[in-house]
Amino acid sequence: MQFRTIDDLDVRGKRVLVREDLNVPMKDGPSSASGQASVGDPTRIDAALPTLRALAERGAKVVILSHLGRPDGVADPKYTLRPVATVLAEHLGKPVAFAADCVGPVAQAAVDVLADGDLLLLENVRYHAGEEQNDPAFAKQLAALGDLYVNDAFGTAHRAHASTEGIAHLLPHAAGLLMQAELRALGGLVANPAQPYVCAIGGAKVKDKVGVFTNLMEKVSAFCIGGGMANTFLAAGGLDVGASLKDDDLGPAAGIIALAQRKNVTLHLPTDVVVAPSFDADDAAHVVGINAVGNEMILDIGPETARAYARAIERAKTIVFNGPMGVYEKAAYQNGTKVVGEAIARATEAGATSVVGGGDAAAAAHELGFADAMTHVSTGGGATLEFLEGKTLPGVAALA
Repeated sequence: MQFRTIDDLDVRGKRVLVREDLNVPMKDGPSSASGQASVGDPTRIDAALPTLRALAERGAKVVILSHLGRPDGVADPKYTLRPVATVLAEHLGKPVAFAADCVGPVAQAAVDVLADGDLLLLENVRYHAGEEQNDPAFAKQLAALGDLYVNDAFGTAHRAHASTEGIAHLLPHAAGLLMQAELRALGGLVANPAQPYVCAIGGAKVKDKVGVFTNLMEKVSAFCIGGGMANTFLAAGGLDVGASLKDDDLGPAAGIIALAQRKNVTLHLPTDVVVAPSFDADDAAHVVGINAVGNEMILDIGPETARAYARAIERAKTIVFNGPMGVYEKAAYQNGTKVVGEAIARATEAGATSVVGGGDAAAAAHELGFADAMTHVSTGGGATLEFLEGKTLPGVAALA
């Protein structure tokens, strides 16, 4: 897809509406003893900095739009972006003004006093029902605050909302630096990727990623399957997975197995696993062969499996990591994801292109310390998943 970037816009002296994804995790809140909410994880704030800095340095009047949480069209103080403005200013190293609404007289007055190079964060766009409804009238109110529109919020690009899709039809528009980087990296996974191409895929349920399997089946040479979904594949192959999490319907997994056979794509499945009597019985965790699960729960791939996955990954030229291999949040079940991550890092250092597919995969990569070694870590959750499924993302399509 061809789209303009901020390099194609003359922004000096212009009001530039920038849609960022500043939907960051918050801690504390209005009901806490302090009565103040604060940012828990600034990752999405940091991802927005390059575009915001570039526009401000080029003399734009930068007007930032974002949502936070699900206030459902009501001005709920629990979801105010005011604390985000404070952290954004700290990380930018320059002031960021804040307006208590995103449309109307309050927003207009805040925009009117901006000088070239100033930044302003408007209040949560989801305080207005017209945002999620992609109401043309609300999109027009937002557009009235700007001369140009930049969408840098890949994480919300799968939503056809007023601030992610509607405005693009009303103002000259372009993709921000983060959006540009996401589309370049993810696009490389589906358009002429270097071979061999391996997808390390995990997560809870097969049914949530049928589209990813189906779309990537045309591109990859192998899948290394972990997480809860591995249990479903094992069960679909006739193995007893005991008390392990698995899909009730084994049909989708059986269909993927059959498709892989037709396409000559290898599905690597666990040969050994880490099990425990229950989810909370970490002290009793131990390794068994895949035929000896008994009545216990599978909570990670075993060391033999992890080494086999690592060997497949280290031979690859293109790698996508799309979900953890086990319950990585617990030390007893981190090894599978850590070994796979380290293998991806080694392959990347040797010249492979590696992309972490957002959501739980990105969280695991950061938690276990291999995120910085990847070619690209996607900021999208649902947007990344839908892109890999081959779906059209409304926020991206509107930039064409």
